[in-house]
This record gives sequence, structure tokens and C-alpha cells, in this order.
Amino acid sequence: MIIPINTPDIDKEEIREVTAVLSEKSLTSSSFDGGKRVQQFEKLLSKFVKSKFAVAVNSGTAALQASLYAIDVKPGDEVLVPSFTFVATANSVKSVGAKPVFVDILKDNYTMDPNDLRKKITSRTKAIIPVHLYGHMAYMDEILDIAKKKNIKIIEDASQSLGSKLKGKHSGTFSHLGCFSLYGVKVITSGEGGAIVTDDKKLFGKLRQIRNHGLAKNNITTRLGLNLRLSEINAAIAKIQMKKLPRLLKQRKNNAKILTDLLKNYDVILPEQRKNETINWYLYTVALKNRDKVMKKLNASGIGARIYYSPPIHKTPYYKTKLCLPNTEWAASHVLSLPVHPKVRKTDLARITKILLHNTK
Repeated sequence: MIIPINTPDIDKEEIREVTAVLSEKSLTSSSFDGGKRVQQFEKLLSKFVKSKFAVAVNSGTAALQASLYAIDVKPGDEVLVPSFTFVATANSVKSVGAKPVFVDILKDNYTMDPNDLRKKITSRTKAIIPVHLYGHMAYMDEILDIAKKKNIKIIEDASQSLGSKLKGKHSGTFSHLGCFSLYGVKVITSGEGGAIVTDDKKLFGKLRQIRNHGLAKNNITTRLGLNLRLSEINAAIAKIQMKKLPRLLKQRKNNAKILTDLLKNYDVILPEQRKNETINWYLYTVALKNRDKVMKKLNASGIGARIYYSPPIHKTPYYKTKLCLPNTEWAASHVLSLPVHPKVRKTDLARITKILLHNTK
């Protein structure tokens, strides 16, 4: 694609930092605290989102998995998740032996529907994982209220929402644990990587053990753990990317505004930023009737428009159920994500608009 849906912003700074790691031969660290650059990245992340603690891991999926272990989710437990998200959210639940229970979404921003969530809670419900999809904030006030009344833990899947806020509070910091992804096409990247933020000191200690084979500071295994460590090479990239993050978010915001202004008077359902919400614009997702035709035309013109997500998880062969989630199924047949990343120019946005409008008449 001439204009991919997302692309990393990598330049000499990241190359210089990675080269330094190679020169030092400090490629990774198995210490309880992590390597030097892992610790530097964790401090930058926790400062940015205003959390007390951050734990770097090797993927967003690992972040979810470690978080589930940290709150002691076990086989037989149920975890409520949206079906309209990347499959890693459900896979992480399955990986710890628990059952993902699928919840419908709201049409206005494609995040978990609190009313449907309330209906899906049973005596076996151990946790809720709301997803801040495309950078849109889930309805956290309502979800937190439901969870508090039922004494259910919350893990925020903030893989797509680093930099998004609600009422001035960062995604990932509303609940017990918040999970971020640093995959190659996220708002910032480390190539592969992830992180967990928390204000709970006890959970922080658990997470650092879980990511390193269950080893305590004395190098004795005291709980189940895995190798979920982030390497120093990946952390070197993440550290530089964190410093760029404010600029990258500003550029995405500007591009999203331009695209909204270009499309606002046409028959396309546009993404909306709620009052007191700040969206990071990881994906600019519209909804339209002839979605597949429009995507083909955009792709043929070198524009990386993509569908996220069709089929939804509950309709995939592995998870297939007879469950009816009407808003999820509507979204899966109508949404189309358009590129607004920092490499997209104003002329590109005008071309996207022209093609889209020509094929929606």
C-alpha cells in the first residue's frame, strides 16, 4: 500500500539507541527489576499515564495474560469480554483456563455495552475486560459501578488507546490493571511489546514475578510464571517512542479533524468524541452501507483502508457460538478504518475523501 493503515515512526534516534544496546551486548536481562532500558521505559510510561507502577512485557497479549494470573483467574471462572475486538482479548482468557463470555457493544463508539454486561454476569464471573477500541474510551463509570456492586475485578484492554482519556484520566488507569500493546503499528511501538500499569503495590509485585518465571527477588520460584520479559532491544525503541508520543498524538488528532471536516456533510457515520473524552485516533473508523465496495476502491488506489473486525470473535471457527450480539454483528458488516497516522498528508486525506464519497452515492 502507498498509504498503509498504520506505520511506525522510526528514525535515527531509535536506531542509535538500539545500536547502543548491541554495542553494550546487553540484549536482555533476567533480573527481577528488568534491564536498564526496560526500567527507563517503565518510568516514562507510568509518568505519562500517571500510574504508580508500570511493568513491561513482551506483547499486549502477555500483558492481559499476566494480569489475569495476577488477579488469580482460574479454570472454571468466567471473564466478560466484547466479541468486537482483536482475538487476543479472548485468547488471553482461554490461555489461563477460564471461559470468555461475550458481551455486545454500543453502536456509538463500538465499546462494551454496560446493559448487556449486567445481563451476562453469573456467580462464576471473576473479571471484566472492557476494550477501548480504536482509541475510544469504554463507558468506564457505568462498568466500574457494575463491577463494584458485584465485587468483580476489571482489567482494561488499552492496547489501542495509549493517550486516550476520559475526564482527564488516562485509559488503563480506571481499574485494577491496564494493559497496553507496543506492536509494530500501534500509536507507539517497540516492534513487539506490551506493558501493564497499576496503582496496586501487591499486584505490581505479582506481575514482576509472573513475567519472569515466577521468580522472587531471591531467585526462588514462589508462584506460576512465564517468560514474558521485554528485551533491552525492544525497550530501547519503546523508550525513544515514549518521548515522541505527545507529537504523534497531536498529528493524529489534526488528521482526524481534517478528515471529519471533509466528510461531515455526507452519508457516512463518523467517529465522535464524547464530552470529556480525548481520543488518541489510533484508528479513524467510519460506518457505511456499501463498505466492501468502498474498501476495494480505496485499496486499489493504494490506500490501506481495513476492516476491524469481521467476523467478530464469537463468529470465528474456534469460538463459534449461536449467541446473538446484534450491534456487534451490525458493526462487523459496516465499519471501515481509514489511515490518519502522522505520515498521512492533507492531500492524502483529500484523496481518501474523494474516493469514499464517489463510491457511497
